[in-house]
Amino acid sequence: MKKILMILTSHSQMENTDSKTGVWLGEFTDPYYEFIDKSYEVTLASPKDGEPPIDAMSKLTENVTEANRRFQADDVAKFRFSNTLKLDTVIASDFDAVFFAGGHGPMWDLAANEISANLILEFLASNKLVAAVCHGPAAFIKAAELKPGLLTNRKLTGFTNVEEVLTLRSDNIPYKLETRLKEFGADFRLGLIPFASHVEADGLIITGQNPMSAGPTAKALISTLEMPLG
Repeated sequence: MKKILMILTSHSQMENTDSKTGVWLGEFTDPYYEFIDKSYEVTLASPKDGEPPIDAMSKLTENVTEANRRFQADDVAKFRFSNTLKLDTVIASDFDAVFFAGGHGPMWDLAANEISANLILEFLASNKLVAAVCHGPAAFIKAAELKPGLLTNRKLTGFTNVEEVLTLRSDNIPYKLETRLKEFGADFRLGLIPFASHVEADGLIITGQNPMSAGPTAKALISTLEMPLG
């Protein structure tokens, strides 16, 4: 049985606004059920443990996914979500891959979290997959600070500058993710159409651009995990 570590943000505050952020629910539920339906064992962790904040916008009707509805009727999943492990208690060697869910929250906490960054470096050093979607790739920022050159010429994607502007939240974030990843040398790739699914895979790193990419990013991770050896 494959074991997946899913890391979620604990951060809810945004800049220059009373609006809250947190996990974008579909970016957790869509990948979670992709893994569960493959009979993978999924462990949830966050910097502060307990229940992560949920971005209220991800609960609006136009943003609700089939996986969101499934989650609302799934007491086991809701219990796991409400009782995430504290990030400093998880050990990379216990898992086959790690997946960072999005929502704007990771731009603050996971982007600056050395525990998260060291987990990324441990997974990569152990030839294990690291996947992230939307703002989840912000977790690579601290990893790249700890290991200069980590992202140089690496094909990555994530929530784009254009998408930030279109969501009307570009004044409420500390930086634009696309710009910051490029500053670390990433070969940032984006889809032709904003908010359409787009996934990039470069060696052990798999990234998805936006909420529509959450399930496809998990599927890409699964496809790589399931590849026969040799």
